[in-house]
Parts: sequence; C-alpha cells; structure tokens
Amino acid sequence: MSKDYKPAPQRISNKGSPFFSGLLVGLLLGVGASLAVTMYLKGADSPFANKKMGAPKLTAQEHDVPAEKLPKSTTPAENALPQTENPDVTKPDNKFDFYTILPETESTVTEQEIKNTEKSVKKDSYFLQVGAFPDEADADNMKAKLALQGFEAVVQTATIPEKGVWHRVRVGPLSDVDQINKVRGDLTTSGFNADLIKVHTETKAQ
Repeated sequence: MSKDYKPAPQRISNKGSPFFSGLLVGLLLGVGASLAVTMYLKGADSPFANKKMGAPKLTAQEHDVPAEKLPKSTTPAENALPQTENPDVTKPDNKFDFYTILPETESTVTEQEIKNTEKSVKKDSYFLQVGAFPDEADADNMKAKLALQGFEAVVQTATIPEKGVWHRVRVGPLSDVDQINKVRGDLTTSGFNADLIKVHTETKAQ
C-alpha cells in the first residue's frame, strides 16, 4: 500500500545574510572615522578625554626668556646721521680777542701763577690790559677815559703776525699780587674789564 509523502517543511535559518552584516559594519566604521577626523580638524575636545586633566605645563625651554637675555640688535638706526658742523653757524669774529693778539713775548697769567713765581717778578712786568684796538684814536680815547677815573694808562703798539698793528691800552707796570688785586678791583668798580698780562723781558746773566 503506497504512502503519501508530504514535503518536509523548510527550516528557517536564524543567521542573517553575511553581505548585509558586512555592509552595516562598514557604515559604522566609516561614520566613526569621519567623526574623528572632523573633531581633530576643528580642535574640539574628544568626548572620551579625561576632564580632570589640567592645562599642559610648560617645559624648561618653553618658559618666557627674560628681556635682558635677548640678543640686542647691532644694526644702527637708519636715520642716524654723522655729526657735522652746521654750515649756517658762523664762527665768532675774534679779531679783538686779547689772547690772539699777544706777541710771543707776552702771555696771560693768573694770580696763582704769580704767587708761585714771585721770584721772577723782578724779571717780568705785569700789566692790566683794558683794551686793544687797530685804530690808534680808539686807544687814545680809552686812555683818556681811564685818566678821568684816576688810572694812569699807557698805549703800547705792536705788530702781530697775520693781525697787523694793534694798540693796547694797559695800566701798569705792576709789581706784586697785592697791587694787582687792588688795581683790578678799582678798575672793575669803575666799569672796566681788565686782563692780567705778563710781559717777558730778557735779563743778562750775572
């Protein structure tokens, strides 16, 4: 007697398709990688970073360098100009300067020099020069003004190299420091400015 054979029911497999599983894993990895790259480029903190971590400390080489240890620039300033004389400034005319119209046998001295060389007073003559003029008439006028104030003055004429003839109005000769100080003080009181002049004289050896 023949039996009826029913077709056996197909078993449903619990396993998914390997293609879809691989596709899902690939998508997750791609999304994670994209997120990581985006966060790195934007400099955002990683959500997995330890929030208790403090700010990074500077190393010994990263500390500020003191200003005095920085190298100084040796390049000169661009606007630095060499020091030159101003062409617009003219030198003062010194043709009436007593110190430039004295012959080689005369020189200005100080009172201290007289004290240090009192032994040489007998050999040298001292005068108080009140003025020096290229015009003799001006020298005579100065001499007359001094006479009105009670001072006996002389006019000494000398030829100065490259200066010509000059007429010097002088009070003297004077012999010692006390006399010089007294006469100079009287001249100053009367409104005259005087320079002490020593005239060198030659003496014969004994």
